Amino acid sequence: MQSTKYLIIGGGMTGDAAVKGIREHDADGRIVLVGDEPHPPYKRPPLSKGLWSGGDEAKIWKNTEGADLVLGRRIVSLDVDARRATDDQGEEYAYEKVLLAMGGSPRRLGGNDGDVVYFRTLDDFHRLKGEVGEGTRATVIGGGFIGSEIAAALVGAGAKVTMIFPEPTIGFRLFPRDLGDFVTQYYRDKGIDVQAGGTVSDPGDIDADVVVAGLGILPNVELAEAAGLPVDNGVVVDEHGRVGGRDDVFAAGDVANFPSPVLGKRFRVEHEDHANTHGRVVGANMAGADEPYDHIPLFYSDLFELGYEAVGEVDSRLEAVEDWQEPFKKGTITYVDEDGKPRGFLLWNVWDKVDAARDAIKAGERALA
Repeated sequence: MQSTKYLIIGGGMTGDAAVKGIREHDADGRIVLVGDEPHPPYKRPPLSKGLWSGGDEAKIWKNTEGADLVLGRRIVSLDVDARRATDDQGEEYAYEKVLLAMGGSPRRLGGNDGDVVYFRTLDDFHRLKGEVGEGTRATVIGGGFIGSEIAAALVGAGAKVTMIFPEPTIGFRLFPRDLGDFVTQYYRDKGIDVQAGGTVSDPGDIDADVVVAGLGILPNVELAEAAGLPVDNGVVVDEHGRVGGRDDVFAAGDVANFPSPVLGKRFRVEHEDHANTHGRVVGANMAGADEPYDHIPLFYSDLFELGYEAVGEVDSRLEAVEDWQEPFKKGTITYVDEDGKPRGFLLWNVWDKVDAARDAIKAGERALA
């Protein structure tokens, strides 16, 4: 049995950030991080962005220091009363405090999907990169965040790409309809066969050399659920990252359902900025910092020559106020509530305005400084 002061379950960006947060307040307490991938923590965004355009893979590593890494292992049981965890090789871990940072797993299609690449990990990137070259017939299932990025990356790698998704436009859940229509046509103009409104009953029937699915993720809550911890679209935490009112169980990152004091509701966020900031704050709180998490996360994407940064609640179901400097090429979209106050900003080819957007959301003002 291993004994540790801090046990981190999950080897992604959140786990790495938590190690840093702990070390800011506790220089000596032992930290054990258990991750199910064979790799140490790394940056996930380059897998669908820069690594396809010649980015240096050596730069993705988080270089986690200050923790003992146990890789290629998955925690399969957690006894929160006994403060014990067991991995899939039967190794037991006794801890004083535990962080649930298990992230999520790709949504799956079902049917004959054995050859589908459910794009999520570094190994998925290596597999897909090795299968794609000039003239490869690739089908991407999904028109959201990952689907749109992977489709663009595959075109850059020389593939002939088809996109299939049930919504009427690319980015349907994020973009106002007119922008979604523009992006969808933009992808068609790039040579992609965009089959909006399409469905896949059996991926094994798709006539393609490679099939990639980018359908979002489901939070890995099974461990928490079996341990009797509160679960509702993720592991439910308070503003300090504590689970179930306990001082020895925490959760952070993709798997955590957290309260936003600024936006006045709960969220579960699956992007890099939240993984890093939430992980660090909650790690610090494990070591006694007592710091509430009030950060407004951002996310960003590159779509061929277009790019954007988004802050706050960016949801196409909200009313959108569009302010274009150049229609669909450069501008700011403000998502507002029924009182006209901003909930989020989509900065479309507009840069260096993230902090101004956060300030505007906090102040309840639409104008960016």
